Amino acid sequence: MEARLNMFESTVAKKVVQHLGSTNKAFTDAGLPTTVQELVKIRASQINGCGFCTDMHTKDAAKAGETSVRLNLIAAWREATVFTDAERAALELTEQGTRIADAAGGVSDEAWENAAKYYDEEQLAALASLIAVINAFNRLNVIIRQPAGDYEPGMFG
Repeated sequence: MEARLNMFESTVAKKVVQHLGSTNKAFTDAGLPTTVQELVKIRASQINGCGFCTDMHTKDAAKAGETSVRLNLIAAWREATVFTDAERAALELTEQGTRIADAAGGVSDEAWENAAKYYDEEQLAALASLIAVINAFNRLNVIIRQPAGDYEPGMFG
């Protein structure tokens, strides 16, 4: 499989990816735990069918020390006992924020209020922004059919 567009040769695509990628510092600076960031990126990528991002973020999470049990259970987080309540709240917000078109009301007040139990205002801003950014990355990679499987942690800097 070959991508429809080479993201690293297109001046426009390269700029967009660099700008989107630079947002990661804001999420960390807000105090959003790295583990939560990776769980959010993986779950949104699974929902959106983005093989490239799923590959990247599962490998990055594993390199950072995430266990294979937790990585294997992200898609079934509701039934899994390996996630904290705070992580579960972030995963629920991720699912609702990713599946906006599936629910007439978008993200429910209940999901937001549950996340607010575990994250302060800056962390909630980071979480909402992270969900939006990973969805943008997912859509870009799905549109251009970016192949998955060859990512090596750290290869993008």
